Amino acid sequence: MDELPIMTYNRAMIGFLLKKTFFDLWDNLFKVALINLGFIASAAIPVFIPPLLEFLPALSVGTLWVGLLWCFVYLATVALSLKSISDYGSFGFGDFITNLRISWPAGMAIGGFVFLVWILVTIAIPFYMAMNSLVGLLLAAVIFWTLVVGILSLQFFLASRARLDTNLFKAIKKSFLIFFDNPLFCIFSCIYNGVMLALSVLLALLFPGPAGILLYLDEALRLRLLKYDWLEANPEADRRKIPWDALLIDEREKTGTRSLKSFIFPWKD
Repeated sequence: MDELPIMTYNRAMIGFLLKKTFFDLWDNLFKVALINLGFIASAAIPVFIPPLLEFLPALSVGTLWVGLLWCFVYLATVALSLKSISDYGSFGFGDFITNLRISWPAGMAIGGFVFLVWILVTIAIPFYMAMNSLVGLLLAAVIFWTLVVGILSLQFFLASRARLDTNLFKAIKKSFLIFFDNPLFCIFSCIYNGVMLALSVLLALLFPGPAGILLYLDEALRLRLLKYDWLEANPEADRRKIPWDALLIDEREKTGTRSLKSFIFPWKD
């Protein structure tokens, strides 16, 4: 064959992405666990407090919604904070507080999207399926595949908001553009994060947890943007043949290589 499949050209990028994500998670193990503990504490608000307020229904429901929205605001703040780790830096408690003031609109927006998904999955799709007609089946299918595209695209929303544009609508638009230009990569990322979520459940959400998943998404977007910088400099190039080995030279030098001994006993290096 004269041409290799598209995924062959992506293999170098994906391999390095997984390597760098693991290195950054390992180097920031305590910080990642602390962030995940913060999410667990946040999730405890809508899970445990509303049942204690059953004698006050309005307060119980209000606590549930406020708690859920806080969880999404917390995740948006984490996504913006982890950007510094992707960029070979770090962040402190003061940075987290500053990012909280900046990120709360994005958290509210992603919370609204998740609520919409819940409504469509639990009410809209079952309603149309219950019609037992071709029209109902067609409408349910349209909603289902719209949700699939939305989820695959908006998994990068918080990373796009942190790295590309502070305008929420522009961040949403860029998330969809990323998906339509890189569908296989977005599908891979969704599957990868599904596996990481399952692993996180086994480890009580402490590792890699929400922080690990958000870090991967930021790392993925950051490296993927190298493609667009290269295409801008080479407008006549074949978009299917991105020279990832060349584009990742500097990144590989910054990330370096490590032995198993250096992971377990870093102080002996």
